[in-house]
Amino acid sequence: MPDGPKAGPPGFSAPDFSNWSCPLPLAGYPTIVMGHGGGGKLGNELVEHLFLPAFRNLTLENLGDAAVLDVGSGKLAMSTDSFVVQPLFFPGGSIGELAVNGTVNDLAVSGAVPRFLSASFILEEGFPLAQLAAVVDAMAAAAATAGVQIVTGDTKVVERGHGDGCYINTAGIGVMRDGINVGPHRAQPGDAILISGTIGDHGMAIMSVREGLEFESQIQSDCAALNGVIASVLDAAGLAVHAMRDPTRGGLASTLNEIALASGVGIVIDEARIPVRTEVQSACELLGLDPVYVANEGKVVFFVAPEAEELVISVLRAHPLGWNAARIGHVTADHKGMLVARTAMGANRVIPQQIGEQLPRIC
Repeated sequence: MPDGPKAGPPGFSAPDFSNWSCPLPLAGYPTIVMGHGGGGKLGNELVEHLFLPAFRNLTLENLGDAAVLDVGSGKLAMSTDSFVVQPLFFPGGSIGELAVNGTVNDLAVSGAVPRFLSASFILEEGFPLAQLAAVVDAMAAAAATAGVQIVTGDTKVVERGHGDGCYINTAGIGVMRDGINVGPHRAQPGDAILISGTIGDHGMAIMSVREGLEFESQIQSDCAALNGVIASVLDAAGLAVHAMRDPTRGGLASTLNEIALASGVGIVIDEARIPVRTEVQSACELLGLDPVYVANEGKVVFFVAPEAEELVISVLRAHPLGWNAARIGHVTADHKGMLVARTAMGANRVIPQQIGEQLPRIC
């Protein structure tokens, strides 16, 4: 007999198997077994009774090897990402929301309207089905919030001890907006650099759990879909927006260094203007980290023509995801390919691109 149902993470309840039509597979196996990845009955039942009800739409119901999508005329954008965050559940989200929002955001900062996602799960033998159901539910809710559909996917199972519970790969397709021309190569001297909110929230939420750090207020991940706030900015400022990026792994510093190199420009930021929550700053100091290198999952950096700066700031601050937006710097023709910060003491320091990640497994 298989083991009884395992408890899920705090705040989640075990799935209700009572209305599932399969007589044995999912109802009789409260944990993932190797057969769920074998392409046979167990795998089919997992799709039919867990994934399909959660993500249901006409395209997905065809259950083909690939989804055939009618997106009309125009250009498409496609992105893919894999998510291996540990722990799977963290303050402010889980690997489920992260997988959806991360790919949605990659499409949105490219100037596309996100439409469709794929979702592939790599599951470890013995992973509790209750936790998988919680992840799937979180993905379904995040997709609904972002206005995208999960239309195709895959499941693989690896032997116990050869994975870490659950990894997710997503791919996304979006329709490019007419009249928008953004890219990391389009930053221009004189551009204002704006950020939609505080930095370092996601990375420090993960690390506070790993390290057992406690503060007066718990650090929450900023994990969110940015396509709505980006659409508001593009609707208002259009071609005045030259570049956009979501500063995920490597944080704000890596993003700005990449754009400086891609555009052949210099970037100057004012450290005093960069919004950082007090508890995030404290956690970084305890761990010896610099907030500018810490990952974000719900922030976007804009490079905009100087005449559009005030307009974009006002649009951002009117949106729930941008209420504490700030101007943090500008683009210059000097020191091309470099990021320079003005410190609170009035000195300048070069902020280099990091060789590796300060914080592994944060997305």
